[in-house]
Amino acid sequence: MRVKKTNVDLAEGDLTPMIDMTFQLIAFFMVLINFAQTESNDRVKLPSSQLVKPPEVPLEFPIVLHVAKDGEIILGGEDYTAETLRIGLNREISVIKAEGKSIGDANIVIRAHKDTAAGDVQEIIRVAQEQQLENFALRVKEDRS
Repeated sequence: MRVKKTNVDLAEGDLTPMIDMTFQLIAFFMVLINFAQTESNDRVKLPSSQLVKPPEVPLEFPIVLHVAKDGEIILGGEDYTAETLRIGLNREISVIKAEGKSIGDANIVIRAHKDTAAGDVQEIIRVAQEQQLENFALRVKEDRS
């Protein structure tokens, strides 16, 4: 006895709407990313100030130095001391030069813990000045009281 073969049409889903939704979600989250949080560090609690004012223009080439309570310096996720900071700064300077800019275009942003000794911050500035870095900005938390 012969068995008839029946053609079963498989239902195939259209993936175009899913791909469109994926790209829309990517675009949505790119807009929502808070870039100010990317320059923060959990080990640094900024001091408060009522005199703080935001920068008038965004910094073009910021080099963010996080200074922990014990004076340890964090640059690009790596820990340095005041003596070894030159290594990290030289790496950042080489990136700036590779982009065709001068060292004067770099801005050193120092985010020091509120209990960090002022001498530690002065030592960081001295080391940076030895590397011909001239523009400095100190970060504090706005005191709205």
